[in-house]
Amino acid sequence: MSGTRVRIGLIGSGFLAETRARCYRRVHGMQVELFAVAARGGPRAREFAGRHGIPHVAAGADALLAMPEVDLVDLCVPNALHRPLAEAAARAGKAVVCTKPLTAYVGQDLPPEAGDAMVAGVDRARMLAVATADAEAMVQACDRAGVPLCYGENWVYAPAIRRARELAAAAGGVALELRGGEQHSGSHSPFSRSWRHAGGGALLRLGAHPLGAILHWKHREGVRLHGRPTRAVAVSAEVADLSGARGLDPANTRIATGWAPVENWGCAVLHFDDGTRALAWGSDNVLGGMESRLTVHGSNCHFTCDLSPNPMLRAYASGDRTFGDEYLLEKLDTQAGWSTPMPDEDWTSGQQAMAQAFCEAVARREAPESDGALGREVVRVLYAAYQSAAEGRRVAIAGG
Repeated sequence: MSGTRVRIGLIGSGFLAETRARCYRRVHGMQVELFAVAARGGPRAREFAGRHGIPHVAAGADALLAMPEVDLVDLCVPNALHRPLAEAAARAGKAVVCTKPLTAYVGQDLPPEAGDAMVAGVDRARMLAVATADAEAMVQACDRAGVPLCYGENWVYAPAIRRARELAAAAGGVALELRGGEQHSGSHSPFSRSWRHAGGGALLRLGAHPLGAILHWKHREGVRLHGRPTRAVAVSAEVADLSGARGLDPANTRIATGWAPVENWGCAVLHFDDGTRALAWGSDNVLGGMESRLTVHGSNCHFTCDLSPNPMLRAYASGDRTFGDEYLLEKLDTQAGWSTPMPDEDWTSGQQAMAQAFCEAVARREAPESDGALGREVVRVLYAAYQSAAEGRRVAIAGG
């Protein structure tokens, strides 16, 4: 890497990789090149590379990591691959971007032949210990190699949340209560219903976003007000599969169903060491498109941050196909009626600003604002929440 030039290698070519590729293309003020991609299935990787103008298709992750030109590796892969690929990238001297959650419990300490039921049946305290150890290993690997570990939490960089943080700092008050949630009608991927593949349900897949933003907010607030981070010290949580409620049938149900053994609804109450509280939730039970929102009740101010839907544009359609094949909003199941088409979802969600920030951090060899330490703390709180839900009690968070 020379000057402000960053060459990127993508591992994976699915939905997340599509988002990352779009955003890296729009990074400004420096030279950023999508240099290589590696993914399962050569034809799919070549097609992806052709659409995004990526000059090199690697035979696999190892081949991509061996490319001396690559400065930054973005892991757009399943949760089970985060730790091994991050460690391999660090050994190769590459900066690492890893999406949320940083790690997950997917039965990595069980025999390979262990089925999903066995993984789901593991004691939650054990899940917490294993997932946290994996997160710590990723942080340590990147620290030893002297490369940044960028935790891909786009909520930290969302324009609405960033501006609210600036205003809160100017106000000088304390965030007494934070409420954040992400919800939609549910993933239809079979992998999202498996502990072996996902490491949890809605609380992990969706709740990780508001949880990361909340922990980051209180961390920065504590440093600003007291010279040290404000930490989450305990969590109380509940999880459930609401798609199994009595009275549901195919005629009256439009949400995704069949979630067991993972949850399709989860809610965690965070207890902070300054006496404040926060609520983070994820739900696969909401029709009408993606809803992502953070509300902050401060001692002298109040903010509502809408990532999605965002009312910058409202549209009415007389039928489901009025706008043809035009994309309106993630998870929106019909065009009919009023909707809020997103003028630039990558911008409002924070994905674009995150790509910019990560490239700048890698070029300067600095830690990004959303780093491995934040990812590690999200994992710790998430699995403490699963333990709380399983045991029906408040759980203290180690290190908090």
